[in-house]
Amino acid sequence: MVRQKRKKKLKVQVFLVFLLMGVIVVFAYKSIVMYGGQYVVEKNKDDKPEPVPSITAVSNPAVSIPLGNLYSPNAILVQLDYHRVLLEKNSRQKIYPASLTKIMTTIVAIEKLSDLQKNINLSNSMFQELYKADASMAGFKPDEKVRAIDLLYGVMLPSGAECCIGLVDHIAGSEQKFVELMNQKALVLGMKDTHFTNSTGLQDDKHYTTVKDLSILLSYALQNKTFRQIFTASRYSTAPTNKHPDGITFQNTMFKNIENPVISDGKILGGKTGYTHEAGLCLASLAQKDGREYILVTAGAKGNHESKQYNIDDAFILYNSLGKK
Repeated sequence: MVRQKRKKKLKVQVFLVFLLMGVIVVFAYKSIVMYGGQYVVEKNKDDKPEPVPSITAVSNPAVSIPLGNLYSPNAILVQLDYHRVLLEKNSRQKIYPASLTKIMTTIVAIEKLSDLQKNINLSNSMFQELYKADASMAGFKPDEKVRAIDLLYGVMLPSGAECCIGLVDHIAGSEQKFVELMNQKALVLGMKDTHFTNSTGLQDDKHYTTVKDLSILLSYALQNKTFRQIFTASRYSTAPTNKHPDGITFQNTMFKNIENPVISDGKILGGKTGYTHEAGLCLASLAQKDGREYILVTAGAKGNHESKQYNIDDAFILYNSLGKK
């Protein structure tokens, strides 16, 4: 009788232990990713871990502009504070991201680098391939030794492909391995319609995303202080290097095409442009208006580097239309 009571007591204890372990596992999982509500917690060196709420659409958007008035066939406008979609135009349609790819390259690099002041050598071999591909360059030279932070600015402001390759080779050993990290990050963030094949945005039919997914990415990346500082910089001067004793001064490709970033009751704070023949003119931007922040991602506008910048025109049209009825 005593043995039966002991066995029963032991079974109860074992059951309680397993039940407690199950609760702990579920809690731990939810603290990392709440995929349905899309809460993503990522440790950044510059920030405390912050959740990234899912972006939800509102039924009565406060935007007065008709979608047909936009130059861009794909667009999404999000109120950043509450992650509310105010406008969508073919936001889930597959697009080629061109240099908007570098948003992912930059945030993954920031999170993987332990020392942003460390010098990274830009190997001679990478340059020939980039020249052949007619990739956009920041201005660094073969065998130049450049600080990681300067390469990050080189990726985002002048859209330098040599900066991308220098960083990804240093971090992962090869671009292919770094791209795996990019796709892993996309999966964690819930970018369901995205697949990367390179870190620069060079055209590849298997390298695609949507403006919806890019808005999720930008919303996440802007929580990182280092990324935000880079994304909102209009100009930046690097430290002296073995090839550039006076350093190099970069200008943001978006701000270079804007005479005045002021919009009604606010201003455009930062942005990243992109262009290939297949992708069209693209833009991911951040603006502040009436004390609130908004992000806009557009893609596919006609034109090129030499034409009128219709991607930037769309940004001014939409940001200025906010709040008007």
